[in-house]
Amino acid sequence: MTLRFYDTASAEVRNFVPLVEGKASLYYCGATVQGMPHVGHIRSAIAFDQLTRWLQYRGLRVTVVRNVTDIDDKILAKSEASFAADFSPEPGEVPREEWWALAYRYEQEFLKAYDALGVARPTYEPRATGHIPEMHALIQQLIDRGHAYPALDDSGDVYFDVRSWSKYGALTRQNIDDMQAAPDADPRGKKDPRDFALWKGSKAGEPATASWASPWGAGRPGWHLECSAMVTKYLGTEFDIHGGGLDLRFPHHENEMAQSQAAGHPFANFWMHNGMVTYEGEKMSKSIGNTISPAEMLDLASPRVVRYYLGQAHYRSVLDYRPTSLQEAAAAVERIDGFLAKTVARFGAGPGLVAGDYGPSSGSMQAFQDAMDDDLNVPRALAALHDTVRAGNTALADGADDAARKAMHAVIAMTDVLGLNAVAGTEASDTREAEALSVLVEAQLAARAQARADKDWAASDAIRDTLKQAGIVVEDGPDGATWNLRRD
Repeated sequence: MTLRFYDTASAEVRNFVPLVEGKASLYYCGATVQGMPHVGHIRSAIAFDQLTRWLQYRGLRVTVVRNVTDIDDKILAKSEASFAADFSPEPGEVPREEWWALAYRYEQEFLKAYDALGVARPTYEPRATGHIPEMHALIQQLIDRGHAYPALDDSGDVYFDVRSWSKYGALTRQNIDDMQAAPDADPRGKKDPRDFALWKGSKAGEPATASWASPWGAGRPGWHLECSAMVTKYLGTEFDIHGGGLDLRFPHHENEMAQSQAAGHPFANFWMHNGMVTYEGEKMSKSIGNTISPAEMLDLASPRVVRYYLGQAHYRSVLDYRPTSLQEAAAAVERIDGFLAKTVARFGAGPGLVAGDYGPSSGSMQAFQDAMDDDLNVPRALAALHDTVRAGNTALADGADDAARKAMHAVIAMTDVLGLNAVAGTEASDTREAEALSVLVEAQLAARAQARADKDWAASDAIRDTLKQAGIVVEDGPDGATWNLRRD
């Protein structure tokens, strides 16, 4: 099946053909580092991590860019009201954390959350503050092409002229006259209230460190401009996929697309947006207390279980959290782990199989591939994964080792694509431990077999009892002893 993804701009599922053969370029919006990561941030990162892994599985060399917005109105406001845990103000001094220190501190919290849940580091992760010259160049391009202007009130702001661009509103299919005013600056210096800020002039009371010299006066970049400048720096003026949460479609992505195309850049070939996370069918809101953070989830369940839960729905759909959600995810992960523990311990992980060499599991593997090719349909892919687990367990029970071994490799391949083997180093550590355990247990079983051959029943029973105490269940059969880990 051809790779097909839903494109927000065209509102249809289209065939994905990379702009450069054998390569794929992906930009997705990272964090505005004003506070701790919330569940929506992490769901988005997992969705685009799954996309990256699938593109790589399909043989593409993927360049991924995820930005960090480290200068913003909200960051400045938060820095005024916050202070670091080790900050000891002098008498009469207002405790305040520098905006750049606050931004860096929260950036590290995002990285810890991404790493804990197996989100691969992007190829590039640029900070907005490191790309001011590129932003100046883009603003000047827009002014030269008649799509931007310095503020009419000499504030030092520079605005994008939305009425100069006839396609404004195309991404979200809105009529410009039905849109609300852009809330990012005082409208008195604008030609139209909907014009949005490309550059924000410095204001009294703002830190001097949050301001950069520019041809239009000292100031800092507008949020929308930052992404356009950074993506073209690393991926060029035309690239394959731009991603982000559904809440970013307007105004952020609408404005990104408008200013980039107005500057003469083709920009993104596909726009992909992941859905929101709700709490028992309701929008999460701190004011009514129906929120749960990634940190709280990780207190309730293992990282692999949290990753499974956050990545189990179709990326475009709403993911609803309920108090039993993590328990259900844990049960699903336990079924997968139970099968892999038995097969890896029996056969060892060994080399992976080539695509299509999965024997009786090939039907499930094909179903998995077809699901992922079809707009990254993870629910169908998970159904194929669990079908393979069931088939593998049946093969084990029937003594069909070849079929069980091939099912094991298929399950490892599927879980690797879904990122479940990457969480906190799971794949490498668990495989090494399973192989070491297998060597030790097989040595004990060989000693037990020799004791039984010598009719030394006391020694045979002692070995069996020792293994039992270690959680190893030994079963004698016509072809010799087999063993499994006891799953309590």
